[in-house]
Formats: sequence, C-alpha cells, structure tokens
Amino acid sequence: MFIFKRYLSHIILSIFILLPIFCLGQIKKYSFAEIDSLQKIEKRSIIVFVHTDWCKYCAGMNSTTFKNEDIIKKVNEDFYFIELNAEEKKNITFNGYTFKFKQTGNNTGMHELAEQLGTWENEITFPTLCFLNEQYEIIYQLKNYVKAKDLSVILNLL
Repeated sequence: MFIFKRYLSHIILSIFILLPIFCLGQIKKYSFAEIDSLQKIEKRSIIVFVHTDWCKYCAGMNSTTFKNEDIIKKVNEDFYFIELNAEEKKNITFNGYTFKFKQTGNNTGMHELAEQLGTWENEITFPTLCFLNEQYEIIYQLKNYVKAKDLSVILNLL
C-alpha cells in the first residue's frame, strides 16, 4: 500500500501531462451557439460538415479525412469546425435566425439549416463541407467524400 501511495502523485501528474497530447489528435468541434462569442474573440472562417447518421461516406470522412494530422492541425489553428446532422430535430439559432427540422414523412425530414448550407443547384448531397467567411456567407461548398490530401489543398487556399 505504501508503494502505491508513493507513486500516486507521479501517476496523477503523468495523466495531466499526457492528457493534452491525446486531445490534440482530433478536430475541435464547436456548436452554432458558440460561434458568435468565438468570433468576438478571434475572427475565423467556419467549416460546417453537413452529414447524416446513415451516410457511409460521411462516416468514412470521420474515420479517415478528419483523423489526418495535417487536417487536424490546419482546421484547429485556422477555422471553427461544426458538425451538422442534416436530420437534427432540435431548433438551431444561427446568425439571428432560428432553423427548424422539417418533417417530410414518418421519421424522415431535413433540418432547414442543413438545406441552407448543403444545397447547391437545387440538390443536397452528403457529405457536404460548407465553408463560411467571418460574416457567415457561404464562400465554398465541397460535395461528396473528400480525401485528406484534397482537403488540405483547399484549406491552404482558403
């Protein structure tokens, strides 16, 4: 028991030192509710990842593209990243508007904000990356699965 107590402080200290290292390995995600206050602190462009739970390409981007170290670093340093489930049923207030879920059938529908951010040429595709400037204007939309190397090029251009 004495040995455990003797090393307990070292174990706790090691956890606090190593925890931030493990947390750096992922993209920092924000909510729409946080964006206004974040923009007051530091102006950044916003990336909105419009996806659904059933989309295999969306899941693929989460498990590959968004796990790439270069993508993680660039997004965390220069952008605010928001995930938007297109079938989210909760109201979302953003840029002075409240967006709602629009039901289209039994247990089906689309969130109005996903339609606003993900529609291009009257069609919505999953996944969609929607890039917004600091004034919340759409500056670019990227449809379908995007590989890390392709996203890296776009992030560097923006």
